[in-house]
Amino acid sequence: MGNLLEPPATSALARFADDTPRFILTVDTEEAFDWDKPLTRDRHDLNHVPNIARFQEFCENQGVVPIYLVDWPIANSPDAAAILREAVATGRAEVGVQLHPWVNPPFDEDVSQANSFAGNLPPALEEAKFSALVDVVERNFGTQPLIYRAGRYGIGAETAAMLARRGVAIDSSVRPMFDYSHLGGPDFRSFPTAPYWADAERSVLELPLTAAWWGMLRRQGNWLYPRLWRAPALRGVLARLGLLERVPLTPEGVSVEEAIRGIDIALDDGLPVLVFSFHSPSLMPGNTPYVRSEDDLDALYDWWRRIFAYLAHRGVQPSSVRDVMEAVVR
Repeated sequence: MGNLLEPPATSALARFADDTPRFILTVDTEEAFDWDKPLTRDRHDLNHVPNIARFQEFCENQGVVPIYLVDWPIANSPDAAAILREAVATGRAEVGVQLHPWVNPPFDEDVSQANSFAGNLPPALEEAKFSALVDVVERNFGTQPLIYRAGRYGIGAETAAMLARRGVAIDSSVRPMFDYSHLGGPDFRSFPTAPYWADAERSVLELPLTAAWWGMLRRQGNWLYPRLWRAPALRGVLARLGLLERVPLTPEGVSVEEAIRGIDIALDDGLPVLVFSFHSPSLMPGNTPYVRSEDDLDALYDWWRRIFAYLAHRGVQPSSVRDVMEAVVR
């Protein structure tokens, strides 16, 4: 059984002080490991970390403040701290946290599929791992992290309260239109794409990762798409026919043209904040299925370059955690 989470009430939807559409760029900044093999505590590497410097420089030249959601191996990497600490101190980058429980102490649980979703752990263990990670980030990067993402989007029922206790203002673990319950994780199909307050006190703002249904059947997407999971080829046919396509805002497996359609739909639906994401191992060829060669890496940078240009064309402003928190109405 998956992690049973309840979608928010309509009254929890967040309002912003202005009508300016914004976007944030989040980087799941993590160790490289083989996604096709079982998870382990030790079979990973950080060889791609030096490549983060090039991406940071690229973002600065584009006028974008990337948000690096660092997990335990990255948080303890001297190279990562050397690359990002000054940029964070001067506001050219932000650092948040991402919890991969299988590599984050204390190690009081078995490594398993279900336990890879932090929200499935006993709340005390989830919080112990999270607190250890926050402490390391504050020490090594010289900043208090204000944004969190559960690895594998594994948020739990107690996560928002945990974040509030450490002063983390934003969660970005919810991935609408995706269902991980067959793996033991959350089912987000009934969750909104719009920002909402994750707790009754309005101390933690949820910024869901942005995705959009595109096509003539988009209004039936949440119902129809899951029923085609045994027939992925049929999903492809529907996309090619312009009937139904799920478009997450990421360069990993999504073309520029598809992403632009997703941006247009999100803006047409009045979404105030677009949340982009990708994984830092994709900054080095061979680490992920999406970047296998130098040509693929060039294509990833070109994807961002073209998407930033299109966002500027549509009047969508680059934002940051601090900007979002200043703009939201409590």
